[in-house]
Amino acid sequence: MSFSSLVQDLSLRDSNAPRRNRGDASNASTINDNASRISHLSRGMSYASTAATSVSISGDLSSQLHSGYSHPLARSWQAERQLTKSMLIYPLFISDQDDEEVLIPSLPNQYRRGINRLVPFLEPLVRKGLQSVILFGVPLAPGVKDALGTAADDPEGPVIKSIRLLRERFPQLYICADVCLCEYTSHGHCGILREDGTLNNHLSVDRISDVAMAYANAGAHCVAPSDMNDGRIRAIKLKLIEEGISHQVMLMSYAAKFSGCLYGPFRDAAGSQPSFGDRRCYQLPPGGRGLARRAIIRDINEGADVIMVKPAGQYLDIISDAKELGKDLPIAAYQVSGEFAMIHAGAKAGVFDLKAMAFESHEGILRAGATIVVSYFVPEFLDWLSV
Repeated sequence: MSFSSLVQDLSLRDSNAPRRNRGDASNASTINDNASRISHLSRGMSYASTAATSVSISGDLSSQLHSGYSHPLARSWQAERQLTKSMLIYPLFISDQDDEEVLIPSLPNQYRRGINRLVPFLEPLVRKGLQSVILFGVPLAPGVKDALGTAADDPEGPVIKSIRLLRERFPQLYICADVCLCEYTSHGHCGILREDGTLNNHLSVDRISDVAMAYANAGAHCVAPSDMNDGRIRAIKLKLIEEGISHQVMLMSYAAKFSGCLYGPFRDAAGSQPSFGDRRCYQLPPGGRGLARRAIIRDINEGADVIMVKPAGQYLDIISDAKELGKDLPIAAYQVSGEFAMIHAGAKAGVFDLKAMAFESHEGILRAGATIVVSYFVPEFLDWLSV
């Protein structure tokens, strides 16, 4: 029984108790009646106090938690890390058609843009606090794709031209360049193939590391190989050292990139759908937690500066593992196109509020251990976040 209900019950009993109604009642009788009512209230307060105390000490005082998050500010203090603008990286799809600006139907509110559209798009975002982008090139010109992905490091290609432009126009913007061949190869796979259609790891690593060097020399602050070929982190790191720029170019490894069905909208945007087969032999199987741990350890030992997990939401345990294995490294997570599209679809269907789910999903990623998030929600977060 709560204190208020107990007092109400005692007061009701007191009001219904029989009273003497004599005209010659003495002051002593009135005092006794008042004393009786005070006694009832006192006993009620005492009982309620004892009941509350017994609740608190029935287990331990530490069992009482509500006081720690009863206020909005107090709730924010409960998070080990807060979502901030500085930890967000925004993916950009850069077309080789300079004036293109095309909505990607399967990726809500996201566009493929040519280099002439970049600066007008980014200027208001930079003013709002955009601090980092990651670039994905999209070659659309006829005949530009081939078996070796030679367009990937073309000096006149979309990525290298964009790096130079953004370094000039937005000196404070941190520029990451995704390093892969899938957008540039005629077969859509992430490396160079043997005659039987399987991946030639040796040739692929040699080619991927050359592309990474081209982006680094063009001015990228960070190169991020996403191909998942064995040994490409070591190869890139060695070339950065030989070039004398390893001290100024971050190497962010997609160390734990899983195969699956969440990449469809990205492939629509980048035109990177394989022309045959799939990527299961070089991207990790969804159940392969042990493989992911081994890949993370491998890439740390090969010189990665940042470890990335992709996708994010379905692999929070892998993010946690990455944080455990790379205690002294930043951990990045990529909320991929399929995750982003699902959140939009759920909000559109009235399942939940878009903003609330965007925050909840990203806070879950941070809670798992990530300190960097690659996200298509970045433009919205620049409005939603104060810092």
